[in-house]
Amino acid sequence: MNIVYPIKDKSKIALMKKILSKNQRNLLLFDLGINSGLRVSDILGLDIKDVKNKSYIELREKKTNKFKRFPINLQIQNEISNFITDRNPDEPLFVSQKGNRLSRVQIYKILNRAAKKAEINVRIGTHSLRKTFGYHHYKQFDDIVLLQKILNHSSTAVTLRYIGLEQETIDKSYNNFYL
Repeated sequence: MNIVYPIKDKSKIALMKKILSKNQRNLLLFDLGINSGLRVSDILGLDIKDVKNKSYIELREKKTNKFKRFPINLQIQNEISNFITDRNPDEPLFVSQKGNRLSRVQIYKILNRAAKKAEINVRIGTHSLRKTFGYHHYKQFDDIVLLQKILNHSSTAVTLRYIGLEQETIDKSYNNFYL
């Protein structure tokens, strides 16, 4: 299993959004992923009825089987509203061109094509969305315990390693240490 990384540079996130904005579905998927901290398996499990006219998303996480409820920020609510106009509430939120539920492999390819165009030089995968959320949430709120709870991790050490801060902190200490 290859390790993937968060997108730490906000200008690269903006460039990814610009690249993905050519397809409303791909942009919403990216925005929902980096703003919710959901695993891709949970994003792919969403149906229109789970998000239509809702200010919260409620679901049972596929990996942990734990209930999760969190607010949808207004920007994402607007994106969802524009995206699902005139769609059947019982259909999947994200569908392929063939009308099937979008797959993890398809998302991986979409993200990697966009990352290549954005000249992002770290390994990107579907989990990069969740890791990007975690990294920037921590940078904004500086609360590792809160982030640990949001991501449902067993310890703060796991969370720091997960978002790439553990290695970043170690590297910084080496670079700033000289006897």
